[in-house]
Amino acid sequence: MANSTRDEQAEEIRKLAEESGVQENFLFTTTFDRYQVQLRILDRLEKAVDEAESVTTEKVYRGKEKNLYSNPVFTEYNRTVDSTNKTVSTLMRIIKNFNVGDDGGEKEDPLMRIVNGGSRAKAMRDDDDDDDESDN
Repeated sequence: MANSTRDEQAEEIRKLAEESGVQENFLFTTTFDRYQVQLRILDRLEKAVDEAESVTTEKVYRGKEKNLYSNPVFTEYNRTVDSTNKTVSTLMRIIKNFNVGDDGGEKEDPLMRIVNGGSRAKAMRDDDDDDDESDN
C-alpha cells in the first residue's frame, strides 16, 4: 500500500476524532501515535518482503544438516499487520464510544467510561449491576 493511501487513511481517522471531540483524549492520541509508527514499520517490512528471495530460509547447523524455516520478514510482517489492525480497531472504538452514556441512550462500555474520565470503580460497579439485571 502506498504511503499516500496510508497517510490519507490516517488523516481520515484524525478527522473522525475531531468530529467526535476525542482528538485531545490521552488514550486516543497515544494510540494514534502508535498506529502511525506501525504504519511506518509496515512500509519498511513491505520493502523487505518485496526484496525477499524466498518465503523460506535455510539454516545450516554444525553437522551440515540443513533445515528450512519460514523467512522471518514474513512472520514479522504478518504480526505487524495484525497488531496494526487491532490498533485501528481500538482507535475506531474510542472514536465511536467517546461520551457514550452521557445522555442515557446507549449502554456504556465500562472501558470507555474510564477512557472518558470516569472512575474504574464506578465502571466496575455499574457493569456488575448490569449483569445482575440480565440475570433476572
